[in-house]
Amino acid sequence: MKRILIIPVLLVSLLVGPEALAATKTVQIKRNAFAPETVSIVAGDTITWQNTDTRNHQVVSTTGAFASPVLRPNRSYSFTFEVAGTYRYRDALNPTVTGTVRVAGAPPAVSFGTSLPQITFGTAVTLSGQINSKRAGEQVLLTHQPYGQVSPIVLATVITGADGTFSFVTKPRILTSYQASWKTAKSLVVTTAVAPSISFGRLNGFVARVYAGRSMARKQVQLQRLSRFGQWVTIKVVPLDLNSRAQFRAALPIGSHRLRMAMSVNQAGVGYLAAFSREITYRRTS
Repeated sequence: MKRILIIPVLLVSLLVGPEALAATKTVQIKRNAFAPETVSIVAGDTITWQNTDTRNHQVVSTTGAFASPVLRPNRSYSFTFEVAGTYRYRDALNPTVTGTVRVAGAPPAVSFGTSLPQITFGTAVTLSGQINSKRAGEQVLLTHQPYGQVSPIVLATVITGADGTFSFVTKPRILTSYQASWKTAKSLVVTTAVAPSISFGRLNGFVARVYAGRSMARKQVQLQRLSRFGQWVTIKVVPLDLNSRAQFRAALPIGSHRLRMAMSVNQAGVGYLAAFSREITYRRTS
């Protein structure tokens, strides 16, 4: 019986290839910290972020290299780091909480990032990077793939500066991925997520309008009021007209109210984040 038990173990050992040597490390997401705050790995390793808190959290790279969905308690998110470098990230729901992943290995031929991994529609982002030769006058091809596009398309060709750096400013209209190519080398794919822009103000009651890369006609927005407990409470659901606009009145009690408009992910549709307008103060005296 001992021989029968030993043979399968030996077979398993022989079948383990180089891919199995890649490691996975876990980072715990706590209320006000990542633990550990800094992790060192080698290219090909994976980091798993585990939410051990009782609140929601979201892991977002500062350059757009990776971003988790909103992680509820006990949920996790994993990302495999294929390219060497230093990756800084934060908790999108608690931006003062930050962490760092240091990946050892050969440096990438093209480093690349986006200035803003999440934006409101109409905001410009800067795509920037550096080729490892650090030579000026080299051509770098930038491609982008907006949500719904089957394959990447050419965005621009840029020329490197004195130290091999390059940059390009663009305004994504929907969730968009970007990549830089130089000679035979390709960078990491980075992504910028987009939330619709909502204008909100007073005009014979209230008026709101939603701006995005596609029409939001007949979608719904929510009028929200900040409660005395510090929570945003929906007090009215308003349909948008064919111009993605709504003019409406709302019954509010006497007093001062902090108000905003909101649009859920479901209403915004695929390729967009949830959206919120600026906050306004409304005072009803009678």
